[in-house]
Amino acid sequence: MEFNNNIPIYIQVIEKIKQDIVSGRLQPGDKMPSSRDYSNRLGINFNTVARVYKEMEMEEIVFTRRGLGTFITESTERIDRLRYEMAKKQIETFITGMKQLGFAKEDMINFIEKNYKEGNE
Repeated sequence: MEFNNNIPIYIQVIEKIKQDIVSGRLQPGDKMPSSRDYSNRLGINFNTVARVYKEMEMEEIVFTRRGLGTFITESTERIDRLRYEMAKKQIETFITGMKQLGFAKEDMINFIEKNYKEGNE
């Protein structure tokens, strides 16, 4: 994983894990690597991974079973909510950028439809 120097590493790792969850690369109930293993794999500090897991546990995206490890939430409702939140953030960023370029709502819709068709041919 390559890191952006302008964004804290723990936030980038959280976002990557969230993407893996909503895309299905990580399944509900999957066991996460230990903090030590994950830190070695990513080449980051152990405490950073511990913070990632703690933050994600507060967001109810993962849960910890003492002595067993950290696991992806088994709540499909939570995963659906996470997917919605991430999609909403993406669309808000898109809309803001398109407005700055002078696009009206209909122009944005037409642009999406045209590019979607081109990308799926």
